[in-house]
Amino acid sequence: MKANVAIDGIRVTCTTFDHVLSEMGRAIEQRSIYNYICITNTESMYHALRIAEHLTYINNSTFSLCDGIGSVIAGLAFGYKIPRLNGPILMLKACDYGVSRNWRHFFYGGKEGVADLMAEKLTEKNPGLIVAGTYCPPFRQLTLEEEKKVIELIQDSKADIVWVGLGLLKQEKWIASHLNKIRVPWMVGVGAAFDYHAGTVPWAPKWMQAIGMEWLYRLFLQPRLRIKRYYWSFIFMFQSIYKGLKLRFFRSKP
Repeated sequence: MKANVAIDGIRVTCTTFDHVLSEMGRAIEQRSIYNYICITNTESMYHALRIAEHLTYINNSTFSLCDGIGSVIAGLAFGYKIPRLNGPILMLKACDYGVSRNWRHFFYGGKEGVADLMAEKLTEKNPGLIVAGTYCPPFRQLTLEEEKKVIELIQDSKADIVWVGLGLLKQEKWIASHLNKIRVPWMVGVGAAFDYHAGTVPWAPKWMQAIGMEWLYRLFLQPRLRIKRYYWSFIFMFQSIYKGLKLRFFRSKP
């Protein structure tokens, strides 16, 4: 099951975790390369309307998964009921699903030591998980020599999936610039998933997750980090509600 819809010109995939995992498995078995998954929330959509390269990145992805209650609400305004599939849960499911299939995972990003800690905890949860490698880049642009070594490191690891946790915009830019340099079946930008799975940032309580209120929990935990980002998210969501309802109910009749 896969259907693409557009929210204000931004592509979102209506699908299920089962279908995504099945397609990931098919590409890995066939060694089909250059596939990538975009985790699309309202902050990402806000930037997509202002940065052409980011919009292109989302719209050209193999899957553009709806992440966050704001994206769901924006979709409803345009008349679409879009399943919510977030990045951290996709990572958990892929690790579990891939154990019996010998999927090889490479973790790129996070603060110093976070990727290794996450790999350790994911392996504890999923005995037999194959961690092909980890790499924590410095907080600066890599030199040409460092860049070459990173590409070789990931390529030599024979990874099936490269999980990228550099934060919004940075990770998408990294994937776009490395898509044709690293021959792996899948790349997925998952942002804060590294911290959640490493245990360095706590998950929201399950009841808050169930009603789509994780954002409020994160705001209380990290107000300075989150306030501007949620401001952008709310701008996009309310603009989309206005545009979607206007398009559906108030457009001029011929």
